[in-house]
Amino acid sequence: MIPVFLADDETLVRAALATMLDLEADLEVVGHVGSGEELVAAWRRRAEDGDAVAVGVIDLQMPGIDGIETATELLRLTPGAGTLIVTSHGRPGYLKRALAAGVRGFLPKTTSAATLAEVIRTVHGGGRYVDPELAAEAISAGDTVLTAREADVLEYAIDGASVEDIARRAHLSPGTTRNYLSSAMAKLGVSNRYEAALSAREKGWI
Repeated sequence: MIPVFLADDETLVRAALATMLDLEADLEVVGHVGSGEELVAAWRRRAEDGDAVAVGVIDLQMPGIDGIETATELLRLTPGAGTLIVTSHGRPGYLKRALAAGVRGFLPKTTSAATLAEVIRTVHGGGRYVDPELAAEAISAGDTVLTAREADVLEYAIDGASVEDIARRAHLSPGTTRNYLSSAMAKLGVSNRYEAALSAREKGWI
């Protein structure tokens, strides 16, 4: 059996995913939690107890530490462990950051349960899987000057949202959100967040 640990802050999504994966004969969901911090703590307990290392299936965007930061901590605790990111935000910057951190799977939340199960098996066996469309987008977009968080806040700014709304949606404080927006605007050479968002979208960075 391949033990699987899930982390996603959306309870219904997480529970449904756990139920579907448990239907696979060779997969066992040994736990599911709502944040990266909870996953790191549970993962550490498994390591200390000497249990088999699980495959971590981690949502990219959660309150607190994000999915890639979470995966980085898991790999620090158990080097070489299989981790994969599922996301609604498959931008090039995230993909490159995840691969650099040692994540071996990266796929969108639109992926079927059957495909996810196959990717878990691949990652558990030491292989790597990146969704082909996300990989193609990353190649065509080229290198971005934006950090992942700068891209986040610009994506939420594209519809003219207020700083407070952007902060809430990105799980950030308003002050931190303003800092990211200002930095992104400076990098893109524009005078407001809406122009920055449009420029980043034109370049394929959000």
